Amino acid sequence: MKSAVVVFPGSNRDRDMLHALELVTGEKPATVWHQDTELPDVDLVVLPGGFSYGDYLRCGAIAGRSPVMSEVAKMAERGRLVLGVCNGFQILTETGLLPGALMRNADLKFVCREVKLQTVNTQTPFSGAFENGQVWRCPVAHHDGNYFADADTLAQLEDGGRVVFRYAEGTNPNGSINDIAGIVNAAGNVLGMMPHPENLVEPIQGGTDGRRFFESLIQALETA
Repeated sequence: MKSAVVVFPGSNRDRDMLHALELVTGEKPATVWHQDTELPDVDLVVLPGGFSYGDYLRCGAIAGRSPVMSEVAKMAERGRLVLGVCNGFQILTETGLLPGALMRNADLKFVCREVKLQTVNTQTPFSGAFENGQVWRCPVAHHDGNYFADADTLAQLEDGGRVVFRYAEGTNPNGSINDIAGIVNAAGNVLGMMPHPENLVEPIQGGTDGRRFFESLIQALETA
C-alpha cells in the first residue's frame, strides 16, 4: 500500500503516523509539505494530528486553505483514500470534504487519555478488518473534538451508515453528538476521526488495538 502523510506547521503526530504506516504495511510512506502543489501517486493520503498553525482562527481553518488541499480534494474525487486524524479531521470539515464541525470539548478542557471505540460500520475501507460492534482501545488527545452536525446532516450520516466509530461504554471524552468518533463521506473513501489509532499499534505503546485499523486499509486495497 502506497501512502503519503501531509505535514503542516504545527503537526505533531506526523512521525507517529509515518511509523505506524511503515510498521503495518511494510512500505515507507512519502512525506508531503503543506505548500506542495502535487501529491505522489499513492493509495492513501493522511492528514495527521497536531495543532496546524497553532489552531489560530479555528482548528484546521488555515491548514484547510493550504495549497496541497486542492490536490487532496482531487484525490478524494478520484476515489483514492483520504484519512484525517484529530487535527486532520478538523481540516477535512473545514474544507467541506466531510460535514459537520469539531467544537470545543464539552468541559472546555484538553483531554489526553485512552477511550473505547465501537466499530458500527465494517463496510468501509477503514474498518473491514473489525467485527461488527467490536469494541477496541484507542488514545485521544484534543481540545476541540466535540463533533456536531445539524439535524438534517446528522440524519444523513446515521441513515446512510456513515458513522463508522463511536465512543463506547461511557468513554465519550468531548461531548460529541451521538457519541460520534469517526465518519466517512458519502462515497466512503474519506474518513475523519478524532482518536489516534497510530498510537496503539505495537506492544511498546501498551497494546496493538490500532493495528486492525491499518490492516483494514491493506485488506480493502488488496480486494479492490
